[in-house]
Amino acid sequence: MHNFDFVKPASIADAVAALAHDGAQALSGGQTLTPTMKQRLAAPAVLVSLTGIAEMQGVCLGDDGLSIGAATSHATVAAEAAKYYPALAALAAGIGDPAVRNRGTIGGSLANNDPAACYPAAVLASGATVVTNKRKIKADDYFQGMFSTALEEGEIITGVTFPVPEKAAYVKFNQPASRFALTGVFVAKYAGGVRVAVTGASNEGVFRWSEGETALSGNFAGSAVAGLTVAADGMIGDLHGTPEYRAHLVKVLTKRAVDAAH
Repeated sequence: MHNFDFVKPASIADAVAALAHDGAQALSGGQTLTPTMKQRLAAPAVLVSLTGIAEMQGVCLGDDGLSIGAATSHATVAAEAAKYYPALAALAAGIGDPAVRNRGTIGGSLANNDPAACYPAAVLASGATVVTNKRKIKADDYFQGMFSTALEEGEIITGVTFPVPEKAAYVKFNQPASRFALTGVFVAKYAGGVRVAVTGASNEGVFRWSEGETALSGNFAGSAVAGLTVAADGMIGDLHGTPEYRAHLVKVLTKRAVDAAH
């Protein structure tokens, strides 16, 4: 690991100012960045920790839905979102191990946008809004491919707002060592229809399964997707599973998620 300076601002304004310096990098838990730095694959001159900013922490229910500060840990989401959005809380409770859940944050996960991360599926399936220091970004516009988002230089996530669905569930097939999703499916039923988001499967990162959404909006039952197929084109193929295997998992896990939501 290379030498670096460490800054822990107490406000969003101070964090933005600190990140304006050359070589500065935001740190929001560091579950990905720290190992990358240890391998000398990243060498920021300044780490700007966002975890000490009080206005970026906590879970609360408001008129627009469930609002979660970007610096809120996975463990806190698991504990405090349970009475408002059980499916989201259960997702957070299944991330990594206790050390990861107590250090990692929802904002850090979304900013990194790992193609196998769990939170992107919840955000996209919920039609959530990603709030930054500059604007509000709809989930459908936020995710732009593997490790790619709509965030601009110097822009940081300050919170996320989730419309609470009538029913929802998340089911993932774990990669045993990392507990990342080999494939994971989040299903959310709203009055206007059903949204289905898939993580861990595609080379383009998290995506919505439109055919599944159409079928489930007409009949919210696991059997509604039985006759559908998912194309293997563009799916991830590695030592853990072929593209065809992941495509098959999308349908299987969608059915399981719908059954769990009931």
